[in-house]
Formats: sequence, C-alpha cells, structure tokens
Amino acid sequence: MITKTDRKAERQRRHKRVRNKISGTAECPRLAVCRTNQNIIAQIIDDTKGETLVYVSTLDKDIKTKKANKEAAKEVGTSIAKKAAKKNIENVVFDRGGYIYHGVVKEIAEAAREAGLKF
Repeated sequence: MITKTDRKAERQRRHKRVRNKISGTAECPRLAVCRTNQNIIAQIIDDTKGETLVYVSTLDKDIKTKKANKEAAKEVGTSIAKKAAKKNIENVVFDRGGYIYHGVVKEIAEAAREAGLKF
C-alpha cells in the first residue's frame, strides 16, 4: 500500500529545523514569510521581545494585487522594505518558513533586497 506524505507536516518539520538555527534580535530581526493559496504574508519579528515590528500582507490596502502570485510577492517585498526603512531596520535574517526558496518566496526576498533590506 502506498502511503501519502503529509506535505503540511513536512513543511512544519523543515521550519522547526530552520528556526532552531535562526533567531531575530533587536539589531537584526527576522523576516518571516508565510504563503497560502490565497495570500502572502511577510513580517519582521524581534524574537527576543516576541513582537512583530513590521507586517505586510496581500490583504493590506496599499497592495494592489490581491492574489498569491509573483507580482503580489514583488509588491509585498518592496512594501515591507519601505516600512522597515521607516523604522530604521536595515539588516534582517530571512526565514523562508520551511518553503522552498523558489517562486513566490524568492520574489519576496529579491524585491526586499532591491528596496534596501540587507540579508
């Protein structure tokens, strides 16, 4: 009998493995990415205090593309970099959330780098 792998559980396992190595501090917070079939979410988190410093989603009013595609990912990446610059955040640690660095996740990272974030 062929057993079907639980893709969500596999992603969560990868994310836990990465989170054991990555942590955001006040000097260098963590840029966490979450993607679903409908939306894209990116947030900059200070793990020492346990608070979100900057939050951007495709549900926000300033993001024009309301889908979870590459165009929306570029908008989210540039928007989070601009909001981070307003809060004097330059350096971040990129947390891909257990997702493969490809497609939407890659577009967010590249757009954030082009807009001024360093990681």
